[in-house]
Amino acid sequence: MYDLIIAGGGPSGSAAGRIAGNMGLETLLIEKETFPRYKPCGGALSEQAMSYLDFTIPQYIRERDIFGARVHFRDQVIEKHKEYRIATLVTRSVLDNYLLEKAKETGIEVKMGEKVIDYKENHEHVKVYTNADVYKAKFVIVAEGSQGKLKNRIRRGDKRNEYGICMVTEIEEENKKIERYIHNAIDIHFGISNMGYGWIFPHKNYYSVGIGGLAENLPNPKKTMINFLRDNGFNNKYELRAHLIPAGGIKRNIVSSRVVLSGDAAGFVDPFCGEGIAYAVRSGQIAAEIISDILLNKNKLSSLKKYESVCEREFADNLKYSLMLSRTMHRFPGIFFKIFTSNEEIVDKYLEVPALKRTYKSYIKWLIPRVPKYLLFRTLM
Repeated sequence: MYDLIIAGGGPSGSAAGRIAGNMGLETLLIEKETFPRYKPCGGALSEQAMSYLDFTIPQYIRERDIFGARVHFRDQVIEKHKEYRIATLVTRSVLDNYLLEKAKETGIEVKMGEKVIDYKENHEHVKVYTNADVYKAKFVIVAEGSQGKLKNRIRRGDKRNEYGICMVTEIEEENKKIERYIHNAIDIHFGISNMGYGWIFPHKNYYSVGIGGLAENLPNPKKTMINFLRDNGFNNKYELRAHLIPAGGIKRNIVSSRVVLSGDAAGFVDPFCGEGIAYAVRSGQIAAEIISDILLNKNKLSSLKKYESVCEREFADNLKYSLMLSRTMHRFPGIFFKIFTSNEEIVDKYLEVPALKRTYKSYIKWLIPRVPKYLLFRTLM
């Protein structure tokens, strides 16, 4: 009988495991892959994500520190830089393996290459079924990401306007050429397939290139991706990988009597920019903290519901305002993108959000009075 079983060894599961191990819980983490494993992702690790960790990401993992962004829409291009770092670029297979090793330092048990396929709750414990064995635990954290099936036991599936589709590839390039293309900034292209966006991130010796958008507005993501690659001078054949990301800020059930959803499984992803690592890490930590408190202080089982309110207080409210900004973008893409690239200060202030200098709420309040009415009128015409 374990105190806690964690399904998934990504950033959320690892963060939960590190807290649980440090608190002395008898913990088993089960991961279907064998680390290090490939993870389709642009690989931008925000200052917010790093602020939640109780250790520093080592230099060998940080391939490039990011201080700015170059933003495109049609013939408009704006590039802004900050004096402080807003994110760092990492290869997810390397980062995730490191985070899992930090969790293992605390003495938790880890099983790799084993997949959780189901679970069954009762009054005393949860029975967890994998493709290799059956385990019991007092609590379970489902941290299996956005494409797992376990989360559907607790919450409904997302509608096509509640999740996004992304495609990504990695393109090798010499660092000298990458430096000439863009220096310590990310390249963002708005207006891909009307409402989506594309990115070119300058890693060490390669670009991460991808596109993303709401599923209902991206009927042919592969074609969109191929067009984006061609339009930006990438003309070879590349291995394309797709993944789904939920839009955060939407009310979802994330807790049952003994099971908690964290990270992407709970829908904790920034709906505007698609960043999810920060919320994966913090939600995993919160889940483990509350479960530890219940077990160590013999609190009532109903205390598990506190998970929802703590997540709401710490970051879910911010995701709601990000969703507001995202829905404005999807409703009026031409207007929104034109506004976003018509004023350098609008981009400059937005960069303060991932750098933890500003919330989405304060950004929207700052933005509203600065939307030029004549530009709205001309775009509507």
